[in-house]
Amino acid sequence: MPVSTVAPTKARSPLLLVGAALAIVYVVWGSTYLAIRIMVEEMPPLVSAGVRFLTAGLLVGGALAVRGGLVRLAVTRRQLLGCAQIGLLLLVMGQGLVTVAEYGGAPSGITALLIAAVPLWVICHRVLSGERPAGRTVAGVAMGFGGMVVVVTVNGLGGAFPVWTMAVILVAGLSWAFGSWYQPRIGLPRDPFVVAVYEMLIGGGVLTIIGVASGERFDLVAYSARSWAAWGYLDLFGSVLAFSAYIWLLQSAATSLTATYACVNPLVAVCLGWLILAEPVTVPTLVGGVIVVLAVAVVVRSEFQR
Repeated sequence: MPVSTVAPTKARSPLLLVGAALAIVYVVWGSTYLAIRIMVEEMPPLVSAGVRFLTAGLLVGGALAVRGGLVRLAVTRRQLLGCAQIGLLLLVMGQGLVTVAEYGGAPSGITALLIAAVPLWVICHRVLSGERPAGRTVAGVAMGFGGMVVVVTVNGLGGAFPVWTMAVILVAGLSWAFGSWYQPRIGLPRDPFVVAVYEMLIGGGVLTIIGVASGERFDLVAYSARSWAAWGYLDLFGSVLAFSAYIWLLQSAATSLTATYACVNPLVAVCLGWLILAEPVTVPTLVGGVIVVLAVAVVVRSEFQR
């Protein structure tokens, strides 16, 4: 669930390319919740996530250096500090806590439904900072939180999986939302790919250090091909391919069109979790999930019509 706040000039792009990039963001980001669930069946959550982001950061950074030289990766101390702050909020507190929650038993589909509320939390941060969103936006937020109450009640309080994992997922969403709101308010490199490189390197490094300090070990020969396949998918497709496609969409398509990923990802995650891992999907969960997704759609539409 990466978020970029760079707003480059839009250029006309072939419809086929736009459709292909959207399909990548829809399916790959939606499937990362399933891949995380499979990965942590054997791998320790914090170290596996940390090594994933470190590897992805090195791959993207290497590609940038090959194309533009090491000078392209040059940043000031202030910019590096900004990347560190966002890396901690998005990757350590956001992605890291999601991985911990799924390691603790949270189903991938329900995790995605709760994380889908990130745009709603962003609106809350904006209100607290003094902004006044449109009435339709506020109504969408209220509806979305109503859907979240349904999902949390029927799953967490109903005993479907440990209550603490529900709390961890909600904290992860709050952190991701705050990082998304805070990012345009601090000094960062102008190149969004450079921002991504340093966020992944710093966030991945911190996750790895915390994991090792807490006793986790990353044993290269102890995991099955299934776990390695999930880890490789998250690294190459989730952190490199899909993020690159998202950045390209921000430059080449309408922002309102790109933002629809927040409505589609949870649907993909729920379907894949049900099909591949046989995760239960109850009627109350479906009702709550649909309310959340529709609320996000209302908020996205309202915000981009202003």
